Amino acid sequence: MDAWELVLVGLVILLGLCGVLVPGVPGSWLVWAAVLWWALKDPRPVAWGVLVAATVALFLAQVVRWALPPRRLRDSGATHRMAAYAGTGAFLGFFLVPVLGAIPGFMSGIYLSERLRLGRPDAARASLRTVMRAGGSSILAELFTCLLIMGAWLGAVLWS
Repeated sequence: MDAWELVLVGLVILLGLCGVLVPGVPGSWLVWAAVLWWALKDPRPVAWGVLVAATVALFLAQVVRWALPPRRLRDSGATHRMAAYAGTGAFLGFFLVPVLGAIPGFMSGIYLSERLRLGRPDAARASLRTVMRAGGSSILAELFTCLLIMGAWLGAVLWS
């Protein structure tokens, strides 16, 4: 697989990560489809291993999402700006504090968005709790899984 195809796969994965934060967009399926495309074009054992791991991880993420309460984010006051801050925080946290930093990064992004909007730290904390209870934890589970898949793909590409 040449460099341009790897760049396209990476862009589809990034589009899928953004799609996780937008309601109605199948973000996790875009991430999986990009890994499938890569594995089909580069049929090495490591590529197939990443594909199998991605499939299992997405299946487990769906099970976790079904176990969590249903999403009611619009009722909680969540905005597109908040989703952008949360996604950026999770992405930065994933790389700054490898892997596990995505969780506090996601929550910090929501807190920062609400702190800028509301102005008071106690109101921002209350809003963070409300959003996480209203479906933020479900989005975090799906986004974290997609970030893990992206990290596995990136590691496999850089390793080989």
